Amino acid sequence: MKIYIPRDAAAKALGADRIAAAVQAEIAERGIDATIIRNGTRGMIWLEPLVEIETDQGRIGYGPVTVADVKAIFEGDSDKSLGDVEQLPFFAAQTRLTFARVGKIDPLSLDDYQAHGGLAGLRRAIAMTPETIVDEVKTSGLRGRGGAGFPTGIKWDTVRLAHAPQKYIVCNADEGDSGTFADRMIMEGDPFTLIEGMAIAGIGVGATKGFVYIRSEYPDAIEQMNDACDIARKNGVLGDVLGSGHQFDIEIRVGAGAYVCGEETSLLNSLEGKRGTVRAKPPLPALEGFMGRPTVVNNVISLATVPVIFEKGAQHYADFGLGRSKGTMPIQIAGNVKFGGLFEMAFGMPLGDLVNEIGGGTASGRPVKAVQVGGPLGAYMPVSKFDTPFGYEEFDRQGGLIGHAGIVVFDDTADMLGMARFAMEFCAVESCGKCTPCRIGAVRGVETIDRIAQGDTDAIDLLTDLCDTMKDGSLCALGGFTPYPVMSALQNFPDEFQSAKEAAE
Repeated sequence: MKIYIPRDAAAKALGADRIAAAVQAEIAERGIDATIIRNGTRGMIWLEPLVEIETDQGRIGYGPVTVADVKAIFEGDSDKSLGDVEQLPFFAAQTRLTFARVGKIDPLSLDDYQAHGGLAGLRRAIAMTPETIVDEVKTSGLRGRGGAGFPTGIKWDTVRLAHAPQKYIVCNADEGDSGTFADRMIMEGDPFTLIEGMAIAGIGVGATKGFVYIRSEYPDAIEQMNDACDIARKNGVLGDVLGSGHQFDIEIRVGAGAYVCGEETSLLNSLEGKRGTVRAKPPLPALEGFMGRPTVVNNVISLATVPVIFEKGAQHYADFGLGRSKGTMPIQIAGNVKFGGLFEMAFGMPLGDLVNEIGGGTASGRPVKAVQVGGPLGAYMPVSKFDTPFGYEEFDRQGGLIGHAGIVVFDDTADMLGMARFAMEFCAVESCGKCTPCRIGAVRGVETIDRIAQGDTDAIDLLTDLCDTMKDGSLCALGGFTPYPVMSALQNFPDEFQSAKEAAE
C-alpha cells in the first residue's frame, strides 16, 4: 500500500508532518505493509493536509485530515473521504501541463519522474541542434511566466547568437509577490522538471553552468532543490548530460529576501555578491549578464514548462491558449476566497469565472469587490471587468497585468484608498534606491495619499502626475508598476477617494 502525504510547505504549515507521524504509528500498530510517500501538494490548499491512499479505483483522498481522523481512515469509516482526488471538480477542470506530475510523484525519485514522462524532452533535445532547440521554444509561443511576458525563444536566441567563452542559465526563483506560490510548489513537488528545463536551455544556447536563485524564506524548496541536484548529478542528468557530451551543472544560491532581487539585473548583482540594486539597460543581461557574460534569466515556471514542450512538441503546447498568450498558466488563487490554491489552465478563461466558479467566491460570504492580479504591483480589477479573458494583451487593454498570475480576492469591506497607500508604502520600503522616481516618488506617494485621506481631494491630481512620473521614469518594474494598483484603485473606486473629504469634515 502506498500512502501519499504532502511535504509541501503549505501542507506542513497545516499539520502534514503530524499527520505523517500519526499514519506511521497506525501502520506499525496494525502491522500493515505500507509506505508513506511525501509528495508535493495537489494545490487544493483548503483540503490540506490531504492524505491519498493508492487503490485499484485510483488514489482515494481524505482531507482536511487531523490526527484524530487517522484511525477512522484505516478502519474505513472516515467522514473525510473525498473519493478519487483527480475527479474533484477543482482538479478535474484543470489543464495540467507544467504541473502534470506535482502531487502525483515522489519528488526525489528519478525513477518515478521518468515513469511519468520525465527526461523524454531532454533526450529529444540532445538529438537536436541548438538552433532547432531554440526554434522549438519560439514555435511553442512560451513567454516569460515571471511577469514581463517576453517571448522566451527570442531571449534564448539572443544568448545563443552571442559570442563568449562562457554563458549561463539563471533561474529566478526569488518568488516574492503576495499571493504567489507556484515556483515553490514546482521546486518542492517536481524539482527534476526545473533541472531538466535548465539543461535543455543550456544545450540550446551553449551554456554549461546554471544557477537557481531562491529566497531564504523557502527553506523546504532550498533543501529539495539541493537534494534533487545531487541525485541528478549522481545519475548523469547533470555533468555530462545523459552521456551526450554536453556539459551542464547547476548551483543553488540563496538570497536574503529583498523583493527587488526578483528583478533580473538586481538578482544578477546579488548573485555576484554585490548589493541587490537595479542595473541600467542596455546592456541586456542576454549579452552582458552574470559576470558580464551572456545569460538567460528565466522564471521557474518558464523553465519548468520547457520539458513538456519538448516531450509533446511545440505545436501541442501552442494549441492551448488565447491569441498571443500560448499554452497554460498556473493561477494562484488567494486572499478572501473559499477555494484557495493553484489552478493550471489554458489562457482565456474570464477572470470572473476564476474567482466565482473556480475560487467559489469569498470565504467571508460577502460580495467580491476587487481582485488584485499580478502581485503587489498588479492592478485592482473591479467586478465590472470580470469578463476580461485571462491573457497578456487582454489584461493590458484593461489597464492591468498578469504578472506571476497570483490573484488576491477582496470583499466589499476592503478600503481601496488604504490599499493604494499600501502599494506606495510597499514600494518605499522595498526600493533599492537606485533611481529617483522610485526612491523618492514612493515616499511622496504615501504622503500624498495621506493628504487625500485627510480630505485634500486637490491632491488627487498631484497623485496622478506622480504616478505618471514613476511609470515613465523608473529603471525597473518596482517603481514602474507601483502606479498600477494606485491608479486602478483611484479610477475604479473614485468615490472612496472623494468621500475622504466628507469623512474628514
